[in-house]
Amino acid sequence: MNLSLLLFLIGILGFILNRKNIILMIIAIEIMLLSVTLLILIMSFGFDDNVGQTFSIYIISIAGAESVIGLSILVAYYRLRGTISLRS
Repeated sequence: MNLSLLLFLIGILGFILNRKNIILMIIAIEIMLLSVTLLILIMSFGFDDNVGQTFSIYIISIAGAESVIGLSILVAYYRLRGTISLRS
């Protein structure tokens, strides 16, 4: 449980501190999603519940889809502007 909390805090700090780099922001969001998934798995094993394990598989698949959508938006933004920097 402490590991998932530490990973979540690292994800929040990564999101806040890297506001200029969109790739690092997406990675920070992924770290936050995976820390929540880890917490759900730990609680699922602790309570001997299969629903939490199934729910964690859904979270991982949604996180993968979110990464694909985010990277495709980055490619479209790069083609439009010529750079992926968030600075004006």
